[in-house]
Amino acid sequence: MSHEIRSITESDIAAFRAVLDSVARERRFLSFLEAASLDEIRAFVLNNIENGQPQFVVVDDGRIVGWCDILTNTRRTIYAHCGTLGMGLLPPWRGRGIGRTLIRQTMDAALAGGLTRIELTVREANQNAIALYKSVGFQAEGLHRNAVRIDGRYENVISMAFLADGAHAGLPS
Repeated sequence: MSHEIRSITESDIAAFRAVLDSVARERRFLSFLEAASLDEIRAFVLNNIENGQPQFVVVDDGRIVGWCDILTNTRRTIYAHCGTLGMGLLPPWRGRGIGRTLIRQTMDAALAGGLTRIELTVREANQNAIALYKSVGFQAEGLHRNAVRIDGRYENVISMAFLADGAHAGLPS
């Protein structure tokens, strides 16, 4: 399987939504259990494109198999230097180094756009993702106990951040 990582386009919206929905329905990784409607996703992606938000997709043999985005809170000036990372890959593309390359490309775009802090949250049980995030320079900042409840079962969530101007500046190679 060969793949390319590129910026999302309007023509990718339906396929992006399908991948987002598939990962969400795994009920293990994201902060929602299914994707929003196609109309809502269309508005989301078009807004990201219009505002220059870094949003990339992984394409393998013409099929979108993953995404990564870093979104800023454009309404709050005091947080304009911060972005929140979200990502996902379909199962056959996990554990092959694609996620690391995808995150780095997205982070490079966010940093080039002036961000100096990139945040994320990850479920404590998702040790593969935690290791991935640490490998590109994220550090744990806090634990949110019982932050997630799915089917009556609670999970802790870890807050992590990458600081471009801090002691761990720059992406590791």
